[in-house]
Amino acid sequence: MKHYGIFSLLLFFCVLAASPLQGAAFRSGIDVLEDSGCRELKGKTVALVTNAAGLTSAGGSNYAVLLRNAIDLKFIMAPEHGFAVNVEAGKKTDGMLIGDGLRVYSLYGSSKKPDAALLKTVDIVLFDLQDVGARCYTYISTMKLVMEACMEADRAFMVLDRPNPISPLEPEGFMLDKGYESFVGAVDVPFLHAMTVGEIAMLLKKNRFPKLDLRVVRMEGYRRELFGDELPGFAFVSPSPNIRNIETAIVYPATVMLEATAVSEGRGTDAPFLQFGAPFIDSAGLLREVRASRLPGVEFFPVRFIPKSGKFRNEACSGLKLKVSDRKRFSPFATSAAVLLALQKLYPSSLGLMKDSGAFFDRLAGTPRFREMILEQVPLEVILEASRRDVQEFGRMHPARYIYPEP
Repeated sequence: MKHYGIFSLLLFFCVLAASPLQGAAFRSGIDVLEDSGCRELKGKTVALVTNAAGLTSAGGSNYAVLLRNAIDLKFIMAPEHGFAVNVEAGKKTDGMLIGDGLRVYSLYGSSKKPDAALLKTVDIVLFDLQDVGARCYTYISTMKLVMEACMEADRAFMVLDRPNPISPLEPEGFMLDKGYESFVGAVDVPFLHAMTVGEIAMLLKKNRFPKLDLRVVRMEGYRRELFGDELPGFAFVSPSPNIRNIETAIVYPATVMLEATAVSEGRGTDAPFLQFGAPFIDSAGLLREVRASRLPGVEFFPVRFIPKSGKFRNEACSGLKLKVSDRKRFSPFATSAAVLLALQKLYPSSLGLMKDSGAFFDRLAGTPRFREMILEQVPLEVILEASRRDVQEFGRMHPARYIYPEP
């Protein structure tokens, strides 16, 4: 018993040391690396996957941190939206030069996977991108392809971890079905996954890239029970043109599926993803139908807008605007399903979910099941229960997927 007591005491102190104190100052992966003087990178040639949102807590560029610490940074690789984060979704991007000659290669141009010969010019590739917590957001797809390329080229891969800004939202949505993997659904996690990029990288190493030399620079003071705008010391910097704040990041998983329909998701307006509409929609009728679902934590209001770009450019659209009234009760997936059910019921010939036009929807959802349920007008609770089964099975298969403690 005496030995058991000593062991228990040692275990307690080990766990305490490994867990961030709630009062600890927040430090992202790049901050932690900078605090060490980039010690782990000394004497190595380095590549960096990032964009202009890759800033330190003090607001400095991550690549500047490397250069200031005399790290031999050979080049940068930028994802969708380009290094400057100013290119609209889906549009190819080109490379560029920063300053006196730091080259930026595009990972959203002729190829989305780094060239093996290019990777072999460096010792290690760093990844520092701000994700938004939804599987279809392509930065984790880029990470997967870079990890694959690094394993094939026998190069190390380091993730400088950042917060999932919507991590308090429970995992929801369908898992990827076999044959439905794509660049908007490349990682086999729930549609709303509640994980950081570092946690996803560790999951990918375990399941797909066991031979990869993976290193994760963990955050300090991260609390996954807090939204990004609640985390002291963390400043959310827009990682893409249409996700400009935490409010939009929270609603994004609820309305992004509209990208694959004939309804505008609000691109080209001052409230992308926070409102949706089309010339054929009657706001009052749609409002009644959506409110009948009694969705928790969200309110809907009639809206009219004229997109300056995207669907229905320069056309008057009617629709609904969303306002999250209670983040803790808000369910993006339930909201998405209820909105789609209402639109399909009211506008079956206009929504564009039939099989011959629903391929992109199925890629976004990771499965044809969601679209088929919407077309068949399956009750909302039945759809949610099917999603819960997927998420529960994922949890059973990966019980240790989090590297930061749950509250």
